[in-house]
Amino acid sequence: GAVMPEFGKVVVFGTGLIGGSFALALKEAGAVEEVVGFGRTPATLRAAQQLGVIDRAGINPTHEIEEADIVLVATPVAQMPEIFRRIEPYLGPQTIVTDGGSTKGDVVAAARAAFGEKVRQFVPAHPIAGAENSGPQAARFDLYQGKKVVVTPLPENSDDTLDHIKRAWSVCGADIYELTPEAHDRVFAAVSHLPHLLSYALVHDLAMRDDADVFFTFAASGFRDFTRIAASHPEMWRDICLANRKALLQELDRYRAQLHEMHQALASNDGERLEEMFGIARQARREWAGDC
Repeated sequence: GAVMPEFGKVVVFGTGLIGGSFALALKEAGAVEEVVGFGRTPATLRAAQQLGVIDRAGINPTHEIEEADIVLVATPVAQMPEIFRRIEPYLGPQTIVTDGGSTKGDVVAAARAAFGEKVRQFVPAHPIAGAENSGPQAARFDLYQGKKVVVTPLPENSDDTLDHIKRAWSVCGADIYELTPEAHDRVFAAVSHLPHLLSYALVHDLAMRDDADVFFTFAASGFRDFTRIAASHPEMWRDICLANRKALLQELDRYRAQLHEMHQALASNDGERLEEMFGIARQARREWAGDC
């Protein structure tokens, strides 16, 4: 007879890039029986259904959550506490909840507050597959192929629960990594959130000048490379920065210390120190990018 798909019913809150691509990848692999979508607007859910991202739109969590195998909460992190509270009463004993948020400490705190002892059924995750686009139209079955997904297990998670979620992301083609929620937030404050902050800061500084147009006229590839991410979604980055503000403030302080050191080197005409710092950075950048 037919082989049963590995995952039964998957419920997705937020059928855009992250949630929609998760659904499409599982469908492409023949690994899911049914995908039910929840979203903020009926129009989005209709589009998601027409595009084959979801099999149907959910109306009431009461009826959908209990027999769900996996619930993915793929909304902006600011909306997660409310969704966790809404689904908590209906979680079946075998239902596992995961998320796609780009910060983890705040999401874990919200999950603990909403789920209580059922927090053992929650496995936090962060798929590193950023794209500037959003909405069901942006969803792609191959979005996660060769991408990293960071899982940040809780002490309460059983091995089986953890493996189930790792397996689902693996089926999507992702490489799975494990960090604690704290380590995750420290790392991403440094390599993702801080660069966005700095990029916005430079462009904002220029944009506020009386002769801004002169600067933008002559800005070339160096400016383009450094500021590409300042074209990202302001509300989303506001929420990410605030959600991770403790770690981000520490990174901002470290960066300020770097700037101070370069300031000193410039002020004292110390070309040797500047070149030394540039050299170390260049070497690290080239090793990371595979340029050497």
